[in-house]
Amino acid sequence: MSIPNGVFCIMKMEGKGGYSVFIYRRVRDLREDHDKTQKEIAAVLNMQLTVYQRYERGERELPLWAAIKLADYYHVTLDYLVERES
Repeated sequence: MSIPNGVFCIMKMEGKGGYSVFIYRRVRDLREDHDKTQKEIAAVLNMQLTVYQRYERGERELPLWAAIKLADYYHVTLDYLVERES
């Protein structure tokens, strides 16, 4: 996967010696816990609904700017968002 300069993504890494970041599940769970629709969160992120849906399904990597915006929106830390803290 090629990432343009200046674009950072939250990557899901798996395998020997690696770790798993289940950010997609956490993003969905936060949305559901706050009784928000995918359409509402897509609007918060200023993106098309289909793009946001791909993030929730893990089909696209969540850009760092979106992770920051979601963490701010839900009043959680980035560590919480990537399940480094509970």
